[in-house]
Amino acid sequence: MIKAILKSGILLLVFTIVSIFFVSWTQDTTQVQIKYNEDQLLIKRLAELVSGYDNNILQEKYTQELTLHGIYQKIGIYPAKRNGKIFAYLVEHTYPNGYNGDIRLLTGVAIDQTLLGVRVITHKETPGLGDKIEDRKSDWIKQFSGLSLLNPIQDNWKVERDGGVFEAFTGATITPRAIVTASYQVLELFSNQGLSGQAK
Repeated sequence: MIKAILKSGILLLVFTIVSIFFVSWTQDTTQVQIKYNEDQLLIKRLAELVSGYDNNILQEKYTQELTLHGIYQKIGIYPAKRNGKIFAYLVEHTYPNGYNGDIRLLTGVAIDQTLLGVRVITHKETPGLGDKIEDRKSDWIKQFSGLSLLNPIQDNWKVERDGGVFEAFTGATITPRAIVTASYQVLELFSNQGLSGQAK
């Protein structure tokens, strides 16, 4: 009887150890794949916003910790260079006030303080409504290319419902409002303090 209990206990222990190993291995493998997928999406987004750079834009990324969009956050900055000179910055940042929470964005700003464009990295917005901020669902987000703090003027940097010039989606105002506000605030950040710095 005791031998049978010991045998069952040993088998259970072995089963538990093996299960833990495979769960841990699966989790590690999945995390590696997720990170790879995120990196590939980021590379794609970078290419959509800027071209003609000759530096290793990913390796030269640096970070700054600052208050942006009303929250203290660490933003990633990718300097785009040509012949050793920076001609644009791509800023990876989080806007916290989407309809369903955080929207992770990549915003390109040229050194003349015009927008190269905006792309969504991750979001939790409502499928069929707020997800139209994705360029694969709609061209809406492509309208920011070429805009600046003065084009349009500050009072017009709003969705139409708030008296501005940017269209909102039918049934979804909060999400486009978030992108408009986030884009303007990145331009303000660039204008007020710049984004130059060293890798940290």
